[in-house]
Amino acid sequence: MKGPAVFLAQFAGDEAPFNSLDAITKYMGDLGYKGVQIPTWDGRLFDLDKAAESQDYCDEVAGICRANGVEVTELSTHLQGQLVASHPAYDTLFDGFAPAALHGNVKARTEWAIDQLKKAAMASRRFGCSSHATFSGALLWHTVYPWPQRPSGLVEEGFAELARRWKPILDVFDECGVNVCYELHPGEDLHDGVTFERFLEAVGNHPRANILYDPSHFVLQQLDYVQFIDFYHERIKAFHVKDAEFRPNGKAGVYGSYSSWAERPGRFRSLGDGQVDFTQIFTKLGHYGYDGWAVLEWECAYKHPEQGAAEGAPFIARHMIRKADKAFDDFAGTGADLGFVREVLGLD
Repeated sequence: MKGPAVFLAQFAGDEAPFNSLDAITKYMGDLGYKGVQIPTWDGRLFDLDKAAESQDYCDEVAGICRANGVEVTELSTHLQGQLVASHPAYDTLFDGFAPAALHGNVKARTEWAIDQLKKAAMASRRFGCSSHATFSGALLWHTVYPWPQRPSGLVEEGFAELARRWKPILDVFDECGVNVCYELHPGEDLHDGVTFERFLEAVGNHPRANILYDPSHFVLQQLDYVQFIDFYHERIKAFHVKDAEFRPNGKAGVYGSYSSWAERPGRFRSLGDGQVDFTQIFTKLGHYGYDGWAVLEWECAYKHPEQGAAEGAPFIARHMIRKADKAFDDFAGTGADLGFVREVLGLD
């Protein structure tokens, strides 16, 4: 496993040191981060169109990062991925994820989003990244709680359509040698293990359809986030280290009652302030040989982001495990000769 790294999306802003790639990577490098996950939609930090076309530009970006002690871990298209598939109920809200010229034109907006993903595949290859972070989008989310009853065939057709949109994108990523890592997230059609399996079946078990593992979203869904790794470790190709807590009460539960983040029973927290058992997560990922990056995604309803960033790097570093190359009790070994083994068994 590599790290610690940090997703820059939640820290980017209009004021220094968060308003340019050079300044923000120096800031994060000075805090002890070794890598950065770059949001491709933020023009203050990155130009995706240029990155898809120009190796010189990608080398320049990588050089800026390297000079500040970090490397590019993955590119992210979370906002563009959301627009690959969007139900009309959310069109007005999601227009803000696209250029102003596309607002109100869903067809053009979707085509733009698909093109963005394909460009991200090419840019990822130029950076030498093996994984890419994104969202799946959602056609079915408004029916997640089945009332009124879902019409027969709705779920099947929803995933079939999602697959039709993503299969050509996955093929481009395959050509570029890059894994698409879907962050399984409420609000997306891919939000847990079962929905990921539905999608995987719909895209013919595409080798580039993989998972960005983020335990915080599973805490809020009350899903066993440690056993999840047992089921899907072969498809986990990216990792967001994010904490959360779920404290239900007599008035509200998993749906959150339309409350602000600070008032919801399920809340994202800075690392170490929530309920996620990161010792078990890092142990389990290490057991299965995960060799990608451990990337802080900071979100918290209470703590200042600069404090969260400062605490995040040492927290991740403290939990990273160097896998043992020998057993702890090898000093007391008694040999492995077959004859001796049979003698111990009382066979000879």
